[in-house]
Amino acid sequence: MIDPSEWIGRQRTSDDVIDAWHVAAFNAALDRSPELPADGTPLPPCWQWLFFRPLYAASRSGPDGHERLGEFLPALPVQQRMWAGSRMTVHRPLQVGERVTRYSTVADVVPKQGRSGQLVFVTVAHDIEGERGGYIEEQQDIVYREHRPVGGAGEPARELPGPAWQALWRPDPVLLFRYSALTYNSHRIHYDRRYCVDEEGYPGLVVHGPLMATLMVDLAERHRDAPVRYFEYRSHAPVFDDMAFTAAGVPDGDGARLWVTRSDGVLALSGRAE
Repeated sequence: MIDPSEWIGRQRTSDDVIDAWHVAAFNAALDRSPELPADGTPLPPCWQWLFFRPLYAASRSGPDGHERLGEFLPALPVQQRMWAGSRMTVHRPLQVGERVTRYSTVADVVPKQGRSGQLVFVTVAHDIEGERGGYIEEQQDIVYREHRPVGGAGEPARELPGPAWQALWRPDPVLLFRYSALTYNSHRIHYDRRYCVDEEGYPGLVVHGPLMATLMVDLAERHRDAPVRYFEYRSHAPVFDDMAFTAAGVPDGDGARLWVTRSDGVLALSGRAE
């Protein structure tokens, strides 16, 4: 195992513009109005994931389609990886038309032993600053695991309250393609069914965790009628393109408790917003 301390503190800087077309295209993917938003329109939380799209040569791709490990993220023997969750504070929303810079740092690398084998949790901290004053702090947790079939198992959702709001979603390969294209996410689990089944051991195409997290916090903003200033979520089980999922939530103080469940009753994501 490579010494994790060799990777802590590694940095990368990315520049982008919050362009109106990307915002409209995501709305269109969600079957909402594709009208271009006006310059200065605040960007909802989690929509920053549509930007800072990874740019690397095809020759630097790994076998899963992502950027090859060792370029920025640690190169570790346990190379099957997934985005396990995030925490973000929206100090001031980014705006459509704003030039933005993201400063990324490998903040922590923690090896653990899980029930399914060896795990390594990598935390990447992002500071996003805009020329008009937009500012977001975020920490993303990425988990590496031993390369073995993971299937679709998960724990049934227990002790969840009756939802005050909920939205049913029926994902399909077209939605997954559009989100992958908008985020320039070339991970093959979202579009290559043969790779998904034969190499990763999933029963179908995997719905993006960040996409479901975005729908979860979107639900809270729409029903609390107030901007979200803090949001965190954690992934529990994968969702596939042949099953529906429900984003749901309840008021919790001045915020909301949020979750996503699969059509088979398994808890896929949990989170909270303030």
